[in-house]
Amino acid sequence: MSEDAQKNAAPDAPAEEKEPSFWLPLIAIILGTFVSVLSSSLVNVALPKLSTVFGVPTSTIQWVVTGFMLASAVVIPASGFLSARFGSKQVLVLSVIGFTIGSLLCGIAWNDSSLIAFRIFQGLTGGFIMPVGMSVIYTMVPRNQIGLAMGIWGVAAMVAPALGPTLGGYLIQYYSWRTLFLLNVPIGIVAATACFFLLKESVKNKDLKFDVAGAIFSVTFFGTLLLALSKGQTEGWTSLYIMSLFFTAAVSLALLLWVELTTKQPLLNLAVFKNIKFSASTLMSGLVMMAMMGGTFLMPIYLQNVQSMTALDAGILLLPQSVAMALMMPISGKLLEKVGIMPLAIVGLLVLGVTTYELHSLTADTSHIWINVVLTIRGFGIGLCMMPVSTVGMADIPKAQINDASPLSNVFRQVMASMGIAVLTTIMSSRQYLHYYRITENVPSTSEPANQFMTAISGAYFSGGVDLATASGTAAAYLAGLMQKEAMVRSIADTFYVSAIPAFLCLPLVFFLRSKKQPKEQPVQQAASAPAEPAPAAAGRTPVKVPETVKA
Repeated sequence: MSEDAQKNAAPDAPAEEKEPSFWLPLIAIILGTFVSVLSSSLVNVALPKLSTVFGVPTSTIQWVVTGFMLASAVVIPASGFLSARFGSKQVLVLSVIGFTIGSLLCGIAWNDSSLIAFRIFQGLTGGFIMPVGMSVIYTMVPRNQIGLAMGIWGVAAMVAPALGPTLGGYLIQYYSWRTLFLLNVPIGIVAATACFFLLKESVKNKDLKFDVAGAIFSVTFFGTLLLALSKGQTEGWTSLYIMSLFFTAAVSLALLLWVELTTKQPLLNLAVFKNIKFSASTLMSGLVMMAMMGGTFLMPIYLQNVQSMTALDAGILLLPQSVAMALMMPISGKLLEKVGIMPLAIVGLLVLGVTTYELHSLTADTSHIWINVVLTIRGFGIGLCMMPVSTVGMADIPKAQINDASPLSNVFRQVMASMGIAVLTTIMSSRQYLHYYRITENVPSTSEPANQFMTAISGAYFSGGVDLATASGTAAAYLAGLMQKEAMVRSIADTFYVSAIPAFLCLPLVFFLRSKKQPKEQPVQQAASAPAEPAPAAAGRTPVKVPETVKA
């Protein structure tokens, strides 16, 4: 008995020693994820400043964001192959180093062309950080603690975009635009060093062959689709350029599906979508990203264009939402292990949907306190449901298929986020034109209220020494500006109404994430099988014959 006890105790001792071992590697992965995601949101605030510095139109400098997004998206599908072929640690370390070098080059850029080129290089190298980091977490963290680990990782993955406007506005207002990129260099060096020393090398499959056809079609599909979604509003959705991009994307998708389903070693293993829980989780994560984009994309536009706030002030107003998300990410991960996915997902999605819907009641002079309260509650809802939904789907995938599932999950979320921004931008623009047309119909310039308003404004300018013609023109322009602002407010409110829909669409999908638990069957089986074994001598009782039905 003592030898058996020693044998049974032997495997347990190392398990207890390995229990805390994943925390330091997790911190290294969080640093790399945080710096890559934060960089994207920092630059969004700086576009007007960069346009002024380089003397180029917004349509040109927008490629600083679009180029990075396209470059990082097209390399994500190859992350699974590279991790399996060369090892996750090597790919992650080289990706962080490449991203850091790209940040340094962006910080010393001398014109708009060099900045765009360096941002594309930054996206090509740093695009592996998110999917490879996620796959490493799922392979090194025990499944009973994966919820807490992903919740902490989610602080970097989901809160960094929300912190971007605040930090970016501060750096733009008080420092140079170059600090937006140079800030990543020391953090990137620390992250690369930590990943190199703390992560363990994974198993490498040197016999794995690269799917060239799949790579070509995936790059073509994701590149043309994201480019069409990002440029559709400026170029026109029915223009030949955009329609050609959509046609190319559709053909590439059909060829990609045909190649990946017939190749023995596909670049994207679409067989993982046979897992219903993973498929539902991936779809829900994408829909939540679309709903989340409503606040992340629309609120800065409302605060700066309607309420005339600076980028820094708008970022400070949005900061409590980020703090709420940061607090709820690890808490939701811990709750996932205790209460399961159903209550977290349902409550979080309802909070996200209801608060996003409430934002459709915005007016031109809505109180900042009301906005802050609604956004903070919304942040709690996002933090409560976002990472648990993603975690449950990925945790149901066998470890051997993690490198296949992680790229699919990440690229789908990125496509859905880009699609969400494109759809919301289109709705906002079309509704703004509609509302302005209706306002001009209801309040024509020849109406009595409009004449009284312009008379009062022009009289005030005339009494200040301005000639009558200039005063009348200024009054008419002021009235047109008020009508434009009111039309924008109503269009943003309509867009918030639409952005709440994806959150409610996720509710039926929650039931696909349930785990079939049978807690009462195991004791019964143990009780049934226990008498079949020889009874201990110390019991002093004759064995009881077990009926055949019980044994069955």
